[in-house]
Amino acid sequence: MAVEKPAILAPNRFLDFGAGFYTTVNKKQAAEFAQKVAHRRKTGTPTVNIYELDEESAFEVCSVLRFKQNPDYAWLDFVTANRNGEYSGEPFDIIIGSVANDDVYRTLALYMADILTRDQAIEALKVRKLFMQIVFTIEKALSYLSFAGKEERL
Repeated sequence: MAVEKPAILAPNRFLDFGAGFYTTVNKKQAAEFAQKVAHRRKTGTPTVNIYELDEESAFEVCSVLRFKQNPDYAWLDFVTANRNGEYSGEPFDIIIGSVANDDVYRTLALYMADILTRDQAIEALKVRKLFMQIVFTIEKALSYLSFAGKEERL
């Protein structure tokens, strides 16, 4: 569905970067997610929403946590703490970092189950092509995001 007015909704599960409005910079990934959501809900038309971000203003005013393109220990620890519902560190208005998609989540699950060590998890993640996500965690951060259109996928 079209989301012209993004909002911060309480999640029904623990997510990579905690509660927030999740976006990705990869249109293909957004389209795949839209397909999954429409299939899971058994209603609606898969829709990719397109937004513009006033980066200069947002990054000047908001607190931003930016991870490297490739997962590292800081990203792994942050995502693991959020996925376990245990993150208690500093809150950030905007968080930018790699998406722990379904493929990556298998590695995270093995790490969280103590089957993989930290080093093994990082090595396993290095071979994956990961896309960046930008998460807006408070309404103030969302005010710098504007709806630019939508593309319905059939």
